[in-house]
Amino acid sequence: MTTTTAVFRPRSLVRASGGPRYAVALAVDALGSGLLRPFLLLYGITVLDLSAPVTGLAMTAGIVAGLACMPAVGRWLDHGARSSVVAASMLVRVLGAVLLLAAPSGQVWFFAVAALFLGIGNQAWPAAHAALVATLAHGRERDNALAAGRALRNAALGVGALLATVCLAGGATALRAMAGATALAYLAAAALARSVRVRARPAGVAPAEATGATPPPRMGTLLAANVMYVFCLNVPEIALPLVLVTQLHASSAWPAAVFVANTVLVVTLQVPVTVLMGRFPRRTVLAFSGVVLTVSYLGFLVAASLGSGWAVPAVAAVSVVCTLGEILYAGSATALVTVLAPERILGRALARFQLSTGFGLAVSPAVISALAPRGPAVLWGALATGTLLSATAVAREKEQVAAPPRRRTTEDDSNM
Repeated sequence: MTTTTAVFRPRSLVRASGGPRYAVALAVDALGSGLLRPFLLLYGITVLDLSAPVTGLAMTAGIVAGLACMPAVGRWLDHGARSSVVAASMLVRVLGAVLLLAAPSGQVWFFAVAALFLGIGNQAWPAAHAALVATLAHGRERDNALAAGRALRNAALGVGALLATVCLAGGATALRAMAGATALAYLAAAALARSVRVRARPAGVAPAEATGATPPPRMGTLLAANVMYVFCLNVPEIALPLVLVTQLHASSAWPAAVFVANTVLVVTLQVPVTVLMGRFPRRTVLAFSGVVLTVSYLGFLVAASLGSGWAVPAVAAVSVVCTLGEILYAGSATALVTVLAPERILGRALARFQLSTGFGLAVSPAVISALAPRGPAVLWGALATGTLLSATAVAREKEQVAAPPRRRTTEDDSNM
């Protein structure tokens, strides 16, 4: 696998990421998500008068049920669709936000269906976006474009969450307003994404030599390892607040500061780190990210055992190492899938990868919440062991022949 690095040029990076209009669509979509996603639980409790357990169960069911759409998304992508799938993932979430606004008080089924539509959109978008970028860009330019998209979305998510936090003082009325603003943001983003009009050659009309040149990738090891890797995404949001507030009795300002630092680091470092690591094979970077995450988990274990006055700032400091591991993981995992998958099954390969990601994100809160009360050794020891085993499995798996460069077609190249 090639180890050459792409030259980092902002203008070419924007084009490889889908063009200026698509970049605006990503930002608007993420802004809308930031307004509502972090406070969806509060919406069910405050606006719809649902109990916390019922609201949480409905949200979890929506996320898990949303995963069921991924095989269909993969087949749609393999028929050549790109921007239309991205736009559809945004439009589905419009329906979810509208249902939230229409839900009567005390009606859990309205909330559950809204969570389902939001879950479908949230699960379908990553695979659709990665397929679109893989159609437009090749080699390390594609890796950098995927990284740029993640940095942009994190920045917009952070802005949206900040605006929503300011608006929370308005209570139920403000939450309803945020749901309405989210629906409008998703609708505008869908229109912008669809206007880019990117398609790929459908799998069924690919040249015969191309369809038979590369066998389907054996991704079982990578998918299983990915379930463990994605736990790192919930460490700043779930594991650290549990440890800092309930075990170390720190102020709630500490987990908030850790989350803000995580967001800032991802926004500022995702692209530079991905460009820097472009000199190494993607599989090597992915395995190394597992080692970095393992070191951070062991660092959390040591930090939590320090005496009073030192444990809390030490945990916050180690979170920087965890974020670096997350950045390495995010910059290599999806890019590796796009390289391993032949063109004719790229959509299905990305859908399978998103299934493993979504499953890991769905089960990790329950696993972390169950392990945390048993003490730091159990929580961080289990995460470190599982992640190190996953990194070892990824490193040991034999590399496969890279898929040939993908050709893209656009209905309107002037939109790029």
